[in-house]
Amino acid sequence: MQDLLERMAEEARRGDMDIDRPVYAAAERDPTWPILLGSGSLEAPIGVLGRDPGRFEVIHAEPFIGKGGQLIRDGFHRARFNTNCPDIEASIEVGRDVFWCNTVPYKPSGNKAWSMKVKRRFVNEIAELITERWKGHDLLTCGNVAFDWFRVADPSLKPALAEFWRRTDRYEATLEIALNGKELRLHPLPHPSPLNATWYPKFPGLLDARLQGLSFA
Repeated sequence: MQDLLERMAEEARRGDMDIDRPVYAAAERDPTWPILLGSGSLEAPIGVLGRDPGRFEVIHAEPFIGKGGQLIRDGFHRARFNTNCPDIEASIEVGRDVFWCNTVPYKPSGNKAWSMKVKRRFVNEIAELITERWKGHDLLTCGNVAFDWFRVADPSLKPALAEFWRRTDRYEATLEIALNGKELRLHPLPHPSPLNATWYPKFPGLLDARLQGLSFA
């Protein structure tokens, strides 16, 4: 794993990415070091793929620990203990049994989505992490950017991904794909942001249904 992190850091050190350096500086974190798996597990049967880290992720050097990520961790905690996480320690603890990943493991300035050019710079390493390092096969994708990342990873998947995304039940259905020879089951969810007015109120119920179907307990 260390070799993979070093390769990503070397790419970030090229200096032409708009990483939110003031946030890293305030947290006394190296802005070129990726925030990726955190305390999660490469042995976990279930994984979560998101867009990129935010401010709280930088502060704690832990993925999916901010407001949106907490909604996801609450879902895992409910599935196991029938309650939301009482504190950050509980969210980190329940997350140890989950594989965490982002399409780009760096916080962008202004929380703007990374460009396609930047996503392509890290696509091989993220694909390697998902297909060679992680042992699981069931991946929750949070938001359209995370789902569409697979078009970047393998352009031949574009027709299947586009057809699936047109389904009205895309947040309940599952798409089976192969990436780098590994079978994956994608379980899309909306992005867990309060700005996503249509889906934000429905997110906990959709996540609970996903985790129940995947038997996380």
